[in-house]
Amino acid sequence: MNSEQVSPEKILQVGMGFFASKTLLVAVKMGLFTFLSFGKQSSKAIQEKFGLDDRSLYDFLDALVSLGFLEREGIKSDAYYSNSPDANQFLDRNKPSYVGGILEMANNRLYPFWNNLEEALKTGKPQNEAKEGDGSIFEMVYADENKLREFLNAMAGIQMGNFIMFANEFDFSPYFTHCDIGGAGGYLAAQIALNNSHMSCVSFDLEPVSPIALDNIRSMGLEERVKVQSGDFFEDNFPKVDVITMGNILHDWGIADKKMLISKAYEALPEGGALVIIENIIDNERRDNTFGLLMSLNMLIETEAGYDFSMGDFEVLAKEAGFKEVSLMRLTGPTSAAIAKK
Repeated sequence: MNSEQVSPEKILQVGMGFFASKTLLVAVKMGLFTFLSFGKQSSKAIQEKFGLDDRSLYDFLDALVSLGFLEREGIKSDAYYSNSPDANQFLDRNKPSYVGGILEMANNRLYPFWNNLEEALKTGKPQNEAKEGDGSIFEMVYADENKLREFLNAMAGIQMGNFIMFANEFDFSPYFTHCDIGGAGGYLAAQIALNNSHMSCVSFDLEPVSPIALDNIRSMGLEERVKVQSGDFFEDNFPKVDVITMGNILHDWGIADKKMLISKAYEALPEGGALVIIENIIDNERRDNTFGLLMSLNMLIETEAGYDFSMGDFEVLAKEAGFKEVSLMRLTGPTSAAIAKK
């Protein structure tokens, strides 16, 4: 047989990938992995807990085994199921490492919107709640407390590991003050304060976010070192601090707004200060960071003009604003920190 014989395997795997995706998303939404975090359970116990029908009980659970999210002893009616190590670490709602928030939002919001990708590609228009309404997705989400909390939990989940790594790996020794622009639930500012005892931090976001951020910061006992400041990063000046961070902010906006936000950061920083952008930075050859490229398509679905970008793209914008030195710090998975120093 020709060793270079082509195969349809990858085509079918990706083309039918929504089978696996929806199976995982439903399990997360139901809370299956949180239930199993307390220990292995019989198939019968799982069925009773979640009200599952006999017909596809084993297909559902064993598909999660085959996908690597569950482990199993025995088979069918004699089976006992438990979490795989990564599912136990990242899909248990009771753990601070929980990343399921973004998956819950994917199930509840994003999944049906992606059915309209072709329309988005042809029109360049969002396909989410804003499609039939007035205003942007952010105006709609921020006006609904339940959607806002879901959105903030999603953002925290997808980035928490990166926030922790950045707070530990970035050299904060030359700096004393920090502000996270678009700080959402306050988690990045909190991690920087927790891991750098000399730093005083601010989480800056719109007023509806403030009570949620304050609750999170108080729960960590950091209210003396992490302040919550309400403001609009389009309308208000940035606080004058040594380090400004933006986590998953720039990709929400088109090039004109990207330039404006980078310029406002430059003006707020002292000489030697640093702007840090934490996102799924696309590789310059636009071949390897598949998640970053797909996230950029998600920005098409979700926003009026947003897109993800490469390090080369960021360097051009940063140097145009006046920054002199630009570097890249790899974080977890597809995420990196793009760093610009004044």
